[in-house]
Amino acid sequence: MTGTTGAPAERREGREKVGGTARYAAEFPLPGRVQAWPVPAAVARGRVTGIDTAAALAVPGVLDVLTHENAPRLAEPDDATLAVLQDPRVPHRGWFVALVVAETLEAARAGAAAVRVGYEAGKHDVVLTPSHPGLYVPEEASAGQPGVREQGDPDGAFENSAVRVDVAYRVPPLHNHPMEPHASTARWEDGRLLVHTSSQGAHTVRAVLAGLFGLPEERIVVTAEHVGGGFGSKGTPRPDVVLAAMAARHTGRPVTVAFPRRYLPAVVGHRAPTLHRLRLGADADGRLSCLTHEVTTHTSRVKEFVEHAAVPARIMYAAPHRRTLHRVAALDVPSPSWMRAPGEAPGMYALESAVDELAGELGMDPIELRVRNEPDVEPDSGRPFSSRHLAECLREGARRFGWDRRDPRPRSRRDGPLLLGTGVAAATYPVLVGPSTAEARALSDGTFAVRTDATDIGTGARTVLAQVAADALEVPLERVRIEVGSTELPSAPLAGGSSGTASWGWAVHEACARLTHRLAGHTGPLPLQGIDAHADTTGTADAESAYARHAFGAHFAEVAVDTASGEVRVARLLGVYAAGRILNARTARSQFVGGMTMGLGMALTEGSTMDAAFGDFVESDLASYHVPVHADVAEIEAHWLDEDDSRLNPMGSKGIGEIGIVGTAAAIGNAVHHATGVRFRELPLTPDRVLAGLPARGTS
Repeated sequence: MTGTTGAPAERREGREKVGGTARYAAEFPLPGRVQAWPVPAAVARGRVTGIDTAAALAVPGVLDVLTHENAPRLAEPDDATLAVLQDPRVPHRGWFVALVVAETLEAARAGAAAVRVGYEAGKHDVVLTPSHPGLYVPEEASAGQPGVREQGDPDGAFENSAVRVDVAYRVPPLHNHPMEPHASTARWEDGRLLVHTSSQGAHTVRAVLAGLFGLPEERIVVTAEHVGGGFGSKGTPRPDVVLAAMAARHTGRPVTVAFPRRYLPAVVGHRAPTLHRLRLGADADGRLSCLTHEVTTHTSRVKEFVEHAAVPARIMYAAPHRRTLHRVAALDVPSPSWMRAPGEAPGMYALESAVDELAGELGMDPIELRVRNEPDVEPDSGRPFSSRHLAECLREGARRFGWDRRDPRPRSRRDGPLLLGTGVAAATYPVLVGPSTAEARALSDGTFAVRTDATDIGTGARTVLAQVAADALEVPLERVRIEVGSTELPSAPLAGGSSGTASWGWAVHEACARLTHRLAGHTGPLPLQGIDAHADTTGTADAESAYARHAFGAHFAEVAVDTASGEVRVARLLGVYAAGRILNARTARSQFVGGMTMGLGMALTEGSTMDAAFGDFVESDLASYHVPVHADVAEIEAHWLDEDDSRLNPMGSKGIGEIGIVGTAAAIGNAVHHATGVRFRELPLTPDRVLAGLPARGTS
């Protein structure tokens, strides 16, 4: 080992990005390239009865308008959101009904505005309620999780508990807004499809396109070299890549489709709203006797996606009687999908808020309550944990935060019109890993080339994989070159579920270890083409584990609540994590801090509204959907424990991309309660909502 792994190495692509030479999917100046702009449906449910393209075709520079009447035919996709321009149906507002192709982006946009579409509108239903008549219990929630799990007699245990809380929370729809909106550039050459796309997984895109267009996968090349964020919304192919390939086939020219930001909420997935009911029962000493977490959410009529927000309650705390249940209603809404920490982010907000409420009923310190209910094994499965250091995270966080100086009484600290408070919440995220392949080659100049189709979506994957390779090869980091982001490289799974580095790194480590073994038996100079070694972790990385594998953490927040305006400001955020071996201190801290910042947005500013009359999201751009910016973040710190877990992968690492958002909103919400004495149970905690909930001025 060279000691490279764990060091705060700088991002390898940093100079390209700040210098403007890193090219993204919409920036490839191919000869003859044209632009395309989609036309979204203006009704929430119905069908297209006619499309008048005459005015659009009269716009200078417009080449053609694709509709369901003339667009290339596609095979039926597994993901029905990709069946674009195939029939006249309109399943939700914003569904694409036409695509204008033009010589310039300006002409395409003007042409799209000139398209006239006739509709037969149907009655739509877009509002989720706890008693919606269409609610059902799905067999599975997302990520393959059972829709319901029950142990013991949770209802009877609740009634017989000495201390009880029965509470409800609401998390609104939330949207991914990566820095780079979704975009693709496609061209056809001699029967081959060549695509540059903003995706979290090039091999996944290739497999989907092969099925849609009836091509062997080897006749498709997908490149995703630089991706400007995704947060889950680019984890599966979106309509941009399908439309680009269709338009390129139709026109015979390279075509770029780049979605404007305001179109994203309707077509790239969103975090569905979740309504939570939690019932916690405990004895007088604070030991849980029962835990019930029931989640109500929506899905679309296009495809089923059920936010698995009750799942974290299956692994967090010991309770002999438990029920976790999901209910879902299919509405005339855009299809929900993956968003950073799906399930865990909204689920842990509700669970950790309820635990805080129980601590208040017990008159117990909220950290002590959590520690007192630490399970010996994973409660749902009964499997032993590969490692679990949540209690240590809570204790270390309390030490760093100064928790011992906290007055537990709500509304006990004040600075003029500002009410001050502190809060805590736990965090967790599962350890996920998939099979991957990689190639390592020793070159005659003394350097090494490592190739795998990992995707760097801004996380620093290139850098971390180079560190893994350098350690396995026992060479300095500067002698390792990494190639990622293309289906012409050894296959690898997508970047998602905090599984990327564990999956790709496993294969890279194995390939480099094998290369080291080969080199040890080699004498003389290397051949001109070098010496290589390959690895395929199928059957090992994806083998069923006898252990429950999760990362854990603790979040602490200090807030100031303005009694005059209702504004909540977060003065301090602290996260302490147990996430296996940290492979790069610099990029890890960036991931943790980024997740906490996103959790701050979830708590205070981010939220979307479904317009019942028009059937679409009101907040569709960054002017109305408010993500946190630098001015919203005062002091934010991330620390981690040195966790040694040999039951994970050769690097001993756990995923870190999502745990930072998990529990942050609850810590902030708990701090607001401590500051004000008022429990707000609906996010986000905007000034109007907080001001309306505060006692009238002049009262205590």
